[in-house]
Amino acid sequence: MSDLFTGPDGQPRCHWCSATPDYVDYHDREWGFPVADDRRLFEKLCLEGFQSGLSWRTILAKWENFRAAFAGFDYDKVAAFTEADVERLLQDAGIVRHRGKIEAVINNAARAQELVAEKGSLAAYFWGFEPAAEDLPEPQTVSTTPESVAISKDLKKKGWKFVGPTTVYAFMQAMGLVNDHADGCAVREKVIKARAEFDSPGCRG
Repeated sequence: MSDLFTGPDGQPRCHWCSATPDYVDYHDREWGFPVADDRRLFEKLCLEGFQSGLSWRTILAKWENFRAAFAGFDYDKVAAFTEADVERLLQDAGIVRHRGKIEAVINNAARAQELVAEKGSLAAYFWGFEPAAEDLPEPQTVSTTPESVAISKDLKKKGWKFVGPTTVYAFMQAMGLVNDHADGCAVREKVIKARAEFDSPGCRG
């Protein structure tokens, strides 16, 4: 099967987004473009955690509901959620009602606060793991990388939950730490341009 499909505008795109028009919009506007905003980074990582074992289509359809349920993914607000909030969210049909994943978001919000205190920002932390161009695998050929394994291991050590290497790699794809648009995809070059203009906040150590 080809890595590409021709969109309604005649442009070639990654084949995975052919399933639904919602995928096309997400693929064209969000996926792979570099992100440095801490709230958006937290949101993307949380949504990838919720996606674990499910279709991304399910998460995408519920995205605005997730935002409403989790205070716009403001981790300072989410960190203050209580058991009453967990019970409230378990009754919210607009999101994925999985106790472990809901509790993980609240836990991870507190861990995000700690990480910001340690590194200055979530962006500085995550962009510190950006792989060198020569170390990147061929687009859409792997589900984990040494960097996703390293991030997962470090986050788990810091107390984060639902951050396995595959989930972390999906997050890396989504937030632009890697450009996994297929070769020949019309958006791949747009992401390359956006990354060239992006001032990376990454720091190691």
